[in-house]
Amino acid sequence: MNSKLILTALALPLVAVAVAVAVAFATTGLFTPPPVRGSHDVLHLAERIHLPGAVGPESLAFDPSGGGPYTGVADGRILKWDGQNWVEFAVTSSQREECSEAFNPSMEHICGRPLGLRFHRKSGDLYIADAYLGLHVVGPQGGMASPLVTQVHGNKLLFTNDIDIDDEEDLIYFTDSSTVFHRREFMPSILTLDKTGKLMKYDISSKQVTILLQGLAFANGVALSKDRSFVLVAETTNRRILRYWLQGPNIGKHDTFVELPGLPDNVRRNQEGEFWVALHSKTGLLTKWATSYSWFGSTMLKLSLNFKQLHYFLVGGKPHATAIKLSSEGKILQIFEDLEGTTLRFISEVEERSGKLWISSVLMPYIGIYTLQ
Repeated sequence: MNSKLILTALALPLVAVAVAVAVAFATTGLFTPPPVRGSHDVLHLAERIHLPGAVGPESLAFDPSGGGPYTGVADGRILKWDGQNWVEFAVTSSQREECSEAFNPSMEHICGRPLGLRFHRKSGDLYIADAYLGLHVVGPQGGMASPLVTQVHGNKLLFTNDIDIDDEEDLIYFTDSSTVFHRREFMPSILTLDKTGKLMKYDISSKQVTILLQGLAFANGVALSKDRSFVLVAETTNRRILRYWLQGPNIGKHDTFVELPGLPDNVRRNQEGEFWVALHSKTGLLTKWATSYSWFGSTMLKLSLNFKQLHYFLVGGKPHATAIKLSSEGKILQIFEDLEGTTLRFISEVEERSGKLWISSVLMPYIGIYTLQ
């Protein structure tokens, strides 16, 4: 028997015991992520806007005239909030005969699954990172989106995740979270410590794609700095945000912008040049083990656990919401939480606009609006 099989055989009962202990102590808070030091438990005061018949508004975008927000949901549609109702704005797939269910991961590759959204401020076009169908664009009137990038260097994009746009240079920065796993397999991607994610640049004029960073552990949210000197990319599994320099003496190099107390999703810049980061969940004991030791996460996948059970352990057994505001230098400025998950949970994006935080979630059937004090 080789050493790998021996380690797996030893790890299975150990992890099974850890999971059993986690279940037994679920109500005690032993494995629950603690409050982040200096945080404010205020997000339970947020207002909810529900999405009837839809779930998973992962990203939010406002058009150049201030309309919206727009959001992509799990059935493949992009919806627009008109102030009273959600109306259908665009789709990325024409094959929608079997796309009536609000949530059906097995159909995402057919129906499309729009994640990151960004408007080009000059053209008014909406650019879409569709997890399965690649980078798309649709005009200001909506409708059927057109594909821009579906493969890079001959390899199909498997998990297109987020984007940001340099409106001045007509450049799009976007991520592909994995070259091994699709979006519906994001749990195995994290638990096996997959490091095949990429940060890329698409030139709208030349239609050329350049790989800026690769070997990333779940490349996720993207945000360009206000002066366009660097672009940020969230590396979810490693619980940090990287900075890739686009200008200056460090051009072409990257460094760690900030280490975070949880799993970062999307990153969004405000008018002042600061950044809001949404944490899918904070780092609990099991989260730390799963994202630090590949044998632990891989062994968890071998247990008879479904998605909900795996997710339960990854997030520490307790729904919650955490939003972190960063300075342009990567210093943590503010942390807002809903510690009990009363109103918001598993958030994926925080967009600051006109004194309010618009907050989305890849798993919930609503968005939140929190009024800043």
